[in-house]
Amino acid sequence: MKVKGEPCPCGSGRSYAACCQPCHAGLPAASAEALMRSRYTAYVLGLEPYLLATWHPSTRPDRLDLAAEAGTRWLGLEVRQHVPVDENHALVAFVARYRRAGRGHRLQERSRFVREEGRWYYVDGELG
Repeated sequence: MKVKGEPCPCGSGRSYAACCQPCHAGLPAASAEALMRSRYTAYVLGLEPYLLATWHPSTRPDRLDLAAEAGTRWLGLEVRQHVPVDENHALVAFVARYRRAGRGHRLQERSRFVREEGRWYYVDGELG
């Protein structure tokens, strides 16, 4: 688990305590980009319950198995674009780099987010 003063894995330049930790502790993300960053950090830290809780019920899988991907090492996140569509919908384009079995990979996605009852949720995304 991250220590209070350590840099946040999401690459914001802020400490984990001042960035993603409040979301992981239950505070709603202020924007779709903040939710995207907190979800990336949740993958880094293996926070499956948080990932499921912030995934919209209409597209959420029944479960995740991050333990099956224990050899994955997340290397960095680059948020390329955050586009508020309207008050309750947004798009976030990002690239996440990771290493698995000694090979480097890039996950590039344009994700859709929706805000319901004051909380942002990840809906789905298009790869590429």
